[in-house]
Amino acid sequence: PASKFPFAPERKYTPCDASKDQLFELRNFLGFERNVIVQASCHGTNNDALEDALLSSNNLARGVAVVSPDITDSDLKRLDAAGVRAVRFNFLKRLVDNAPRDIFHNIAKRIANLGWHVVVYIEAEDLEDLVPFLQSLPTDIIFDHMARPDVTAGLNSPNFTLFQKIMESEKFWCKASCPERLSKEGPEKNYSDILPFMGLLIKNYSERVLWGTDWPHPNMKSHMPDDGKLVDILEEIAPTPELQRKLLVDNPTRLYWDN
Repeated sequence: PASKFPFAPERKYTPCDASKDQLFELRNFLGFERNVIVQASCHGTNNDALEDALLSSNNLARGVAVVSPDITDSDLKRLDAAGVRAVRFNFLKRLVDNAPRDIFHNIAKRIANLGWHVVVYIEAEDLEDLVPFLQSLPTDIIFDHMARPDVTAGLNSPNFTLFQKIMESEKFWCKASCPERLSKEGPEKNYSDILPFMGLLIKNYSERVLWGTDWPHPNMKSHMPDDGKLVDILEEIAPTPELQRKLLVDNPTRLYWDN
């Protein structure tokens, strides 16, 4: 809760409280054994809430942190011991004031020594500009929410075509997630306009795609998604047991538990 882990003063939004106990209860209710927690921008570079949740998870959770450039090696090692396996770089201008590439590059070099990777949150229209920088980083790269494709532009749009070309490299992974943020049709039509994008990526890059609910869905203004219905979508975007196992078990295990 915010009373224990205050939000960052520079945050762009204030979410509702969402406790670790609620998260673990939801995870179990949805039928999952493990989960990955991503530090939200509303907490800035203070990872106390993330670390607390990881240490309470009985080794069933891993984390993605947001760190400051002056973080010490000892603090990185402490986060690693708690279960952090990545840092997140946010390039969305509406959520962060700046995204300094030189600082991000230095952070990436430091976490590479720990075997961590980098998660990036970007808009599809920024792909072309950012790809050379991302290719220069010494870690694997995971695109949050498929780099936010524009569903109205279609599967053959220049940006989504570029994204698929980028995904041909084994350096890059993506999360087939957040239909509730990307769909224009919404829950009434089961987010059907974004599902072909998710299914295509899962089929073509099955070894390097992840999935998640994005709970507690911070800063959602249109509606609050039903996490159970987000799980139901899995049968459509990953229609075979083999694809489901890669998406939900094998791929996250390789990234977050095996290293």
